[in-house]
Amino acid sequence: MAIADEKDGKVWGLFKLPFRNAQSTSTTTTSRSSSHNTTTHHYRTQQNQSLGSNSLDDGSIPRTNSSSSVSSVARSLLPARRRLKLDPSNKLYFPYEPGKQVRSAIKIKNSSKSHVAFKFQTTAPKSCFMRPPGAILAPGESIIATVFKFVEHPENNEKPMDQKSKVKFKIMSLKVKGPMDYVPELFDEQKDQVAVEQILRVIFLDVERPSPAFEKLKRQLAEADAALEARKKPAEDTGPKIIGEGLVIDEWKERRERYLARQQVEGVDSV
Repeated sequence: MAIADEKDGKVWGLFKLPFRNAQSTSTTTTSRSSSHNTTTHHYRTQQNQSLGSNSLDDGSIPRTNSSSSVSSVARSLLPARRRLKLDPSNKLYFPYEPGKQVRSAIKIKNSSKSHVAFKFQTTAPKSCFMRPPGAILAPGESIIATVFKFVEHPENNEKPMDQKSKVKFKIMSLKVKGPMDYVPELFDEQKDQVAVEQILRVIFLDVERPSPAFEKLKRQLAEADAALEARKKPAEDTGPKIIGEGLVIDEWKERRERYLARQQVEGVDSV
């Protein structure tokens, strides 16, 4: 659309004016963007020169010490790696026999590459005790510990299996330098290195109802008893074996009898 000016004889294109302004604005924006990119490139070049060999080829900024410090803090918040493997993993099964002292068993294996000491703790030391209460295990070594507990009679006519026990057990571990005699003072001397492996809950089993857990408990208790009997036996002498005195005497008697027989024969021939 055009408007003619009668005085000057000129024709003005009204619709062309906005496009001219848009082209001018686009040119200005492009120049500003180019200037910004040049400034950014110049800034990165200076930064790479200041960083020296630590800068990356693509112009990106390498990680600083702040990222490593953050990662170290994150690692400290993660749970410590377990040194022991427990079976059962988080429970202690006891046969429910009110008024009697019952037993449970748990297999403890050293799953680390160093010697580890472990120790039992309980919230009811007067009615519970462990055998052994602690020990030192070599890498890959395992032991079946026996836990003793006195079962009280239920209150208010509660059903046996509905009774909840508040007693809990805790197994702690400590990395040691090598084979040594176990003493409980190890955990007091190195408190900052002690790790809580697991807190075990008490589960009662109905002795009148066979279950896989109850059968497994009986097998573990049998293994624990056999290991205890084996430890009571005196160690066999692995030194060089000496021929028994009886064998030496028998051989000497045979030689003497042969000698006397020859003497008798020689005596007969001489006559």
